[in-house]
Amino acid sequence: MNFEKFQFPSRRSNIIAHNGLVATSQPLAAQAGLDVLKAGGNALDAAIATVATLCVVEPCSTGIGGDAFALIWQADEQKLYGLNASGPAPQALTAELVRNQGHEQFPAIGGLAVTVPGGLRGWEATLERFGSFGLDTLLQRAIAYARDGFPVSQRIARAWGFSTEKMSRLPDSRRVWLPNGRSPRTAELFQNPEFALTLQTIAEDGVDAFYQGEIGRQIAEAVQGDGGVLTQDDLANYQAEWVEPINVEYRDGFVFHEIPPNGQGLTALLALNLAKQFDLPALGYGTADYYHALIEAMKLAFADAHAYIADPRQAEVPIEALLSDAYTRSRTSLIQPDSALQPSPGTPQTHGDTVYLTVADGNGNMVSWIQSLYMGFGSGITAGRTGVQLQNRGANFSLEPGHPNEAAPGKRPYHTIIPGFITKNGQAWSSFGVMGGFMQPQGHLQVGLNLVEFGMDPQTALDAPRFNWLKEKQVALEAAVSDDIRQILQQRGHDLWEKRKPLYYGGGQVIVRNPETGVLIGGSEPRNDGTAVGY
Repeated sequence: MNFEKFQFPSRRSNIIAHNGLVATSQPLAAQAGLDVLKAGGNALDAAIATVATLCVVEPCSTGIGGDAFALIWQADEQKLYGLNASGPAPQALTAELVRNQGHEQFPAIGGLAVTVPGGLRGWEATLERFGSFGLDTLLQRAIAYARDGFPVSQRIARAWGFSTEKMSRLPDSRRVWLPNGRSPRTAELFQNPEFALTLQTIAEDGVDAFYQGEIGRQIAEAVQGDGGVLTQDDLANYQAEWVEPINVEYRDGFVFHEIPPNGQGLTALLALNLAKQFDLPALGYGTADYYHALIEAMKLAFADAHAYIADPRQAEVPIEALLSDAYTRSRTSLIQPDSALQPSPGTPQTHGDTVYLTVADGNGNMVSWIQSLYMGFGSGITAGRTGVQLQNRGANFSLEPGHPNEAAPGKRPYHTIIPGFITKNGQAWSSFGVMGGFMQPQGHLQVGLNLVEFGMDPQTALDAPRFNWLKEKQVALEAAVSDDIRQILQQRGHDLWEKRKPLYYGGGQVIVRNPETGVLIGGSEPRNDGTAVGY
């Protein structure tokens, strides 16, 4: 960790602790998790309390009507577990059904876009396997904020406002999320008593109350009422899945880990494989050569991701071939030092809006957890009198006939949300993530390299300026990148996103653990309302 070499504007101090640390995108939620750690809970207990609170205090980004993924380091076993709690398409949903309604792209708003919400089954699976507290305890802070109200924080108030038109469309959404006909403003108190009752029911009766009971009935009814085909059977039949993480070795003992498809963590690993072909320190951090190499790596990674990532239960995803040394060399050879690529997918040779949180406890357990509704407030549907807003993950399905990610019954869509994890010499080293749709693997690449290649501490790694590759040769750079660098990149053929609509460069959190002392160093970036807290 280099606490002095790199300094960037608006830099916060790292939070350094020994007994436990929580970092997430909203301070009230971070403190909810810390309180669980102080009460004797482990990192997994604290993670569930944190994300449950986020479902209340950051409702434009997440809720129990959305999906989750996690990477979980169990210190006793010295093992990293992967959790896929993303839900599939309803059994009655087909690409033909959607195309026959006149859609050329999968719709992002309305009932067709609603897939089975998987997050709650993920909470359940995690606590059954690793937890020491139950939902009856861990949901209490979230219930209280929903019932009694909480003051809306700054960036969340702004994001909420962006969804005003979407949430005005349906009466239940308008009633719950736009009290007095508008979105809440910064520091205004917001209450969601209907959601408080829903959470209380789940705390008392368990997760089945959501998937099989009256709550599920209202969810199915709301979706069908807005043109969707989700049924109570679709909800009742869903279970989260434990999966084996995928990884790439970087160098100096560092290994990057991601969740396998249907998530886009593979994209980050593809880009990392390309990045390690370059001597980045020799290129120099933040130089035009540095940005050019990483932008080109990201382009090629996304080209392959959009061609191959799908639900591996219904499509073949050639992970091993895509991450092979031979394929990496073939793709690296396409990167030219002085000209920007027009990206296209390769042919590997085969054989046969979001919240992120990270928690570490004093016993060495760490969790990287991400949960989302996808776009702001998801589908725009609120389920009856439950206070539950529903995701629009179906929007990421393809309608191209024969595409691996083509919509199909019971199929999970290409998923943008990805938790990240780094081990060093076989030990847990960093739990990290960057929110923001297709910015996420780009954030993993940039923040991850800041940590392992340039030795930045967590807060500095998050504060550092970023690029956001958009499409083809189009890329955006944060304002901190100098005009000289921009000019060189333009000369190489990069189409810079200048003087256009402002873009989002992600919102991330990082915890790094010293394996010798157990000291925890955490950061939460200033691009969102978040914080890191520890004791």
